[in-house]
Amino acid sequence: MIKFSPKEVEFLDSLEEARLATSHNDMPHVKPVSFIYHKDSILIATDYKTRSFKNLKKNPNASVVIDLYKHGGHKAICLQGRVMIIDSGPEFDSIFKLFYKKFQWVRDDPWEQKEAPFLKIIPTNKTSWGI
Repeated sequence: MIKFSPKEVEFLDSLEEARLATSHNDMPHVKPVSFIYHKDSILIATDYKTRSFKNLKKNPNASVVIDLYKHGGHKAICLQGRVMIIDSGPEFDSIFKLFYKKFQWVRDDPWEQKEAPFLKIIPTNKTSWGI
């Protein structure tokens, strides 16, 4: 399992947007997502009908870029990993509580188990810079 340094954890905890990359017929698909770093994993909320979700059902490998661009001071963490889809059970409830606490959009329009899944990305490779 990939571990993050204390400075990387601080960086991850300070941001809420990332870019998620999946693959569809060997063609990359990238989109911005809201995320939470929790216990050496990246958690992302999605919907069942998204291209990313459909891609991950066929190929559970993904990449994530979390960065902060500042001229002369760019900071980033890039990671690759396997994705677990979590849409029910105690782990779903635990992740939902984290999202509910962090994001107003979740509090405004909450959902139940099996209505929308979470993606849990377990990193197998990472690199970072500027941190």
